[in-house]
Amino acid sequence: MTDSRLSAITQRIEARSADSRAAYLERIAGMGEQGPHRGQLSCSNLAHGFAACSEQDKQALTLTESANVGIVNAYNDMLSAHQPLGEYPELVKRAAHGVGCTAQVAGGVPAMCDGVTQGTPGMELSLFSRDIIAGSTAIALSHNMFDGALCLGVCDKIVPGLLIGALSFGHLPIIFAPAGPMTSGLSNKEKAAVRQQYAEGKVGRDELLKAESAAYHGEGTCTFYGTANSNQMLMEVMGVHIPGAAFEPPGTEMRNALTVAATERLCKITALGNEYTPFGHVVDAKCIVNAIVALLATGGSTNHSIHWIAIARAAGILIDWQDFNDLSAITPLVARVYPNGSADVNHFHAAGGTGYVIRTLLDNGLLHEDVKTNWGEGLRHYTQEPQLDNGRLTYIDGVSSSADTDVLRPADDAFSAEGGLRLMEGNLGRSVIKISAVAPEHQVVEAPAVVFDDQTELAAAFEAGELEKDFIAVVRFQGPAANGMPELHKLTPFLGILQDRGFKVALVTDGRMSGASGKVPAAIHLTPEALSGGPIAKVRTDDLLRLDATTGELQCLVDAGEWNSREAAVRTGDGSEQGTGRELFAHMRRAVSEAESGATVF
Repeated sequence: MTDSRLSAITQRIEARSADSRAAYLERIAGMGEQGPHRGQLSCSNLAHGFAACSEQDKQALTLTESANVGIVNAYNDMLSAHQPLGEYPELVKRAAHGVGCTAQVAGGVPAMCDGVTQGTPGMELSLFSRDIIAGSTAIALSHNMFDGALCLGVCDKIVPGLLIGALSFGHLPIIFAPAGPMTSGLSNKEKAAVRQQYAEGKVGRDELLKAESAAYHGEGTCTFYGTANSNQMLMEVMGVHIPGAAFEPPGTEMRNALTVAATERLCKITALGNEYTPFGHVVDAKCIVNAIVALLATGGSTNHSIHWIAIARAAGILIDWQDFNDLSAITPLVARVYPNGSADVNHFHAAGGTGYVIRTLLDNGLLHEDVKTNWGEGLRHYTQEPQLDNGRLTYIDGVSSSADTDVLRPADDAFSAEGGLRLMEGNLGRSVIKISAVAPEHQVVEAPAVVFDDQTELAAAFEAGELEKDFIAVVRFQGPAANGMPELHKLTPFLGILQDRGFKVALVTDGRMSGASGKVPAAIHLTPEALSGGPIAKVRTDDLLRLDATTGELQCLVDAGEWNSREAAVRTGDGSEQGTGRELFAHMRRAVSEAESGATVF
């Protein structure tokens, strides 16, 4: 039975979203009423659409009696997580032919790597790339040649962007197929230790590069539980994958079988068959709530407190940080995966993985079971485990107990009674904080502010020995309108070192941290942002700040009269953001919404 608290939050979201959801469903219903869209194309349009196909495929596409799958691919061979996707189109085409259907690559979408751009000007394009990907997905599917779509993508902004774009074609069935994580290399804990040693000057660049290369060593997704792997957990619980697809490594017989099965399933659920499953009906309020619960239960990426707001709105569903906060209060933390533990996602997968997480949350009433998925009615399908039988994919009942309770625990005996994501409020505005990896003794910090207008200033102050004290770093003018809201993960080693030395430190910023947010308390995504005159722009160095993650309090402890009379600081420089292509995104910086509205231009 569904927990009454979960039901109440979901009903609140449904009531708030009633008008926008109805408008969305009406729009996609109108698109679906036209039937197979290539049947509406003129002879010239259709001839252009299949000119390069084989004669067999041309005949199938002319008759419009079998499904044509549009492949939207985020492949590139620079990004390890997406490099395996280069082989997928031919595999998908063969699988489609095997069930009497066809498949075409509808288009590609960009896929940038936050790991490569972290701490560089290129990171200022990262968040905006999500909306570019959404638009690129729409362009790919706009040819109206397709009865369904297979979206190939894995990493940070790519999956959210594909989801937003796919939801504009919610009358089509759409399945997501990932590539899986790389095999385990140097442990995340060892890698982090070398990073801190490098920041302290104890090891050189050669030793740092050796450690990084041992951690990130082959094809597949990075093995820590950051945004990319959080994406895959959420795709499973939303019923957007086929069951068990998230964490099988690339290049295996099982991985290929999962991709083939996803293609075959997609061909079965188009409007041409008896199991029509439009994507816009899969992604509803219960589906979005399930995604947030799974995120919180596994200690997933803080980036999704932005992305899933934008995704939900693309389906006509309105959520905010209060919903995240209230769901976190009722969601137990059932997983410990780096940075919330020492295990990586391969260990998580071996211990029971997505199937076990979904089972234990369902069994404790903490997920909605009565949902539509790409695999059929009901979320219980996603507790099953894929197996190979003479090369064909079959399913058996998944594990009902964890193989390693240091990594996965049942919801009724969890690592923590709460999910660890909190809404922070006070005279500095609204923000979120992830405390699942923050020790209790570090969750309350009251200390003087040290204000920075750029992350490089903090690094320079650390190098100069100016931060050997208790302080709260205020890093501002990092919001979406200011510079695209880059991740500030490069600050983690510096703040972590100071915390390890016994100082009370924290971070307050209108920017983002990485999906690998860790042990230092960080109130992030602060809204309104400094560029918009938000209160963070009033803070001065040596102001006393209080960050209390246990109560959700974020305050500048300055006399109210003085605080109200203060002028907001103005960003130095012209804010033109030139170089590394940033000038091309000026229109997006001008149009973007605030973080709690999804930081989107749509």
